[in-house]
Amino acid sequence: MKIIVYGDFHPRNRGREVAKAGKYESLFSEVKAVNEAYDYRIANLECPVVTGEASPIAKDGPCIECGEEGPALLGYAHFDCVTLANNHFRDYGEEGVQQTLQVLQKHGIDHVGGGRQIDEASRTLFKEVKGATLAIVNCAEHESSIATDSRGGSNPLDPVRQYRAIKEARAQADYVVVIVHGGVEHYDKPTPRMQECYRFFVDAGADAVVNHHQHCFSGYEVYQGKPIFYGLGNFFFDNPKCVGVGWNKGYAVGLNLEDGRVEFQLIPYLQCSGQPGWTRLDEKEEAEFLQTIGAINAIIADPTALKKAHLQFLEEHVGLNEALLTPYTSYWAEALCEKGWLPNYYPKKKLVVLLNRIECESHRERLIHYINHRLGK
Repeated sequence: MKIIVYGDFHPRNRGREVAKAGKYESLFSEVKAVNEAYDYRIANLECPVVTGEASPIAKDGPCIECGEEGPALLGYAHFDCVTLANNHFRDYGEEGVQQTLQVLQKHGIDHVGGGRQIDEASRTLFKEVKGATLAIVNCAEHESSIATDSRGGSNPLDPVRQYRAIKEARAQADYVVVIVHGGVEHYDKPTPRMQECYRFFVDAGADAVVNHHQHCFSGYEVYQGKPIFYGLGNFFFDNPKCVGVGWNKGYAVGLNLEDGRVEFQLIPYLQCSGQPGWTRLDEKEEAEFLQTIGAINAIIADPTALKKAHLQFLEEHVGLNEALLTPYTSYWAEALCEKGWLPNYYPKKKLVVLLNRIECESHRERLIHYINHRLGK
């Protein structure tokens, strides 16, 4: 069987207006042409589909959504399945979750990684494709979209649970693909934690691991004969302010699964750069793209270099938490503190306590419960 996996899809801004007008061909004619060569096509639906009454939730970061034009555009390009494990699926609460599932069913699009409660969200998708059984396990790092026993949302990244899911899938399916939504936004490499986790999924029996979320593309490696892709980049995510930057370039992964073998192909592209739409890179652009990927892959293959790159990134962005862990309360004071123009007088003794609460698993559970209690969750 031949399957293809894309990254984050959110029809917004100019792209949304064109899709709402039904001009799908102007946006996705090339996507459709690529997809016709594959037997099963998957994209990450990076937002709920809101068609009725629904309110945004309180969260860190923006709440985003689309209307029925989203699934309609995917249907035009022959997509068969969407992944729902991401940090935006629950942006419009229970209503958004319910409406998304209803619209996907209406359009005949499979889904995995999201549901009305945790049991549904964590189900593995089994699909018969070209006479073989494909199993898809989908999960996301813990943000505000996670499902529980009592609310809808996304399947959380939990290596223990995913280990069991992969083992169960391995016993029932011919091929197992794990798709994860995680990583550091705008950082083009995996963290050492990600590499350890995704390699563990291969050890558990995954035939391929695919990651998205960072809004920029990353590299890949072949581990124990199985490919791990650490970041596909945006698939269709319009931002008129972003032109010619990492936001606009990405790649889809074509997987050829046959006779127990896993072969793959990268399909590099440009999305929403200048005009809303999606186009494959030409031969020269693709060669330059693959050269960039190769440089990232060299770092991924070297544990020391990967740790050094991650540490450097952390040091360069240390100011991100200055505004969070500061005694200042006004916006401007926090901003000045974040840039290092105002000193941070947050007591180091309290930092020691806070670090312990975060690092220790048992303390972290209690801290999360306390914060949720304060927020009325």
